[in-house]
Amino acid sequence: MNRSFGTLCARAGVRKVRFHDLRHTCASLLHEQGADARMIMEILRHSSIRVTMDIYTFVRLDSQRSAFDRVGEALRGDGNGPDDDDGTAGVPVAV
Repeated sequence: MNRSFGTLCARAGVRKVRFHDLRHTCASLLHEQGADARMIMEILRHSSIRVTMDIYTFVRLDSQRSAFDRVGEALRGDGNGPDDDDGTAGVPVAV
């Protein structure tokens, strides 16, 4: 299987990786797209979610930045969140 996969990578002109690395890529992409741990675990046929999350998934740097950006927006109160009430909601305005 590994030799065949290596040959396919060469024919496709892509960087050679181990066949097993596809499991890591699959798990990480599913995780980034919001698949829950149980689903990823079942796809990879693990007996434990801990194995799936500790070994097979990682969070890409751009995903980390995006998460921190969302935290920053929440702390700044950018006006888009449910808790961004400035105290004037429901107060009648004279026209």
